[in-house]
Amino acid sequence: MPSLSRRRFLAVTGGTVAALGPAATPAQAARGRRGPFGRHGSPAARLTPRTLYVDPLGRGDFGTVRDAVAATTGSGWTLVLAAGVYRETVVLDTTRTEATWIGAAEDPRAVVIVHDNAAGTPKPGGGTHGTTGSATTTVQAAGFTARWITFANDWLRADHPDITGTQAVAIKVQGDRSAFHHCRFLGHQDTLYADSIALSAFARQYYAHCYVEGDVDVVFGRATAVYEHCHFRTLNRTDLASAPYGFVLAPSTAGANPRGYLVTRSRISSEAPDACYKLARPWVPSSAPTARPSLTVRDTHLGAGLDAVAPYTAMSASFPWQNQRFAEYRNTGPGAEVTVPENRPQLTDGQAASATRQTYLGDWEPWRGEC
Repeated sequence: MPSLSRRRFLAVTGGTVAALGPAATPAQAARGRRGPFGRHGSPAARLTPRTLYVDPLGRGDFGTVRDAVAATTGSGWTLVLAAGVYRETVVLDTTRTEATWIGAAEDPRAVVIVHDNAAGTPKPGGGTHGTTGSATTTVQAAGFTARWITFANDWLRADHPDITGTQAVAIKVQGDRSAFHHCRFLGHQDTLYADSIALSAFARQYYAHCYVEGDVDVVFGRATAVYEHCHFRTLNRTDLASAPYGFVLAPSTAGANPRGYLVTRSRISSEAPDACYKLARPWVPSSAPTARPSLTVRDTHLGAGLDAVAPYTAMSASFPWQNQRFAEYRNTGPGAEVTVPENRPQLTDGQAASATRQTYLGDWEPWRGEC
């Protein structure tokens, strides 16, 4: 019998939409009857001249996301992805700005982009991929939007006991104004790499109604990112004898950047035993020793899987979490109980007034017209 994690990823990559979740709702079934691209047009009736259709069964312009991206030049292209599993790696480089990817089924379980590289996976030409190179999908371009898509990395430690570089990124996002609506991000270590294209670039990112799961540093990087109405879920681990099993958030905000990660109106749950996970740890990379990680978690339900007594820890003794910019405000749930006040810095009402998506994202309002 495969492990729980293996069964999860077999379901994700099993090749049938039915295996990815409950039966379709009547509205989803009606969309399906319109063809593989639902209400989003077709190769014979394009929504716009810059819309391309992707379908692994051959009913679109391209059978892979990678080939469709290669066919786009410049700005403003839309890819509509038919239901299916796209086992490939994809890079959207900086020249392909203002791109939009849409899961045609309008259900993120039905459209899955997945691969299985880890940081320690050998490359064909020698060396290993490293954390960045392990990413299934890499988005470098500004102005990217994704809706109803699952981004996954199904590499598993248990299958590769000889590999010590176990970071396996589902998606690395570096572009400014990157928005994800109703998407899923599945992995184990380093699932969602919310970063920027350069240390001096302050990339704004917005994640709404998304689901993220993993175990170690589930979300990490130096972006200015807002996670609103999101669900973070930590996985159980049978390879460790004691807690902590991992860390939900690991920001690496540049010292010059006034804002890092904001989690608001969300929830954090776990399939692991109680108190086995830390809420966060600061990441100060050797390449950016002046980083000063910033994280605010507010109005969010924190489940029992989190260590409420000591929710934060250092990644390096040289950079204790107390010297970083960590704060909470009006969180609820057993993982939010304040038993040792010095371990849980809280915002005042005045400080909380500026800890909003509007303040973090400025004049960019990706929540407008959200489906």
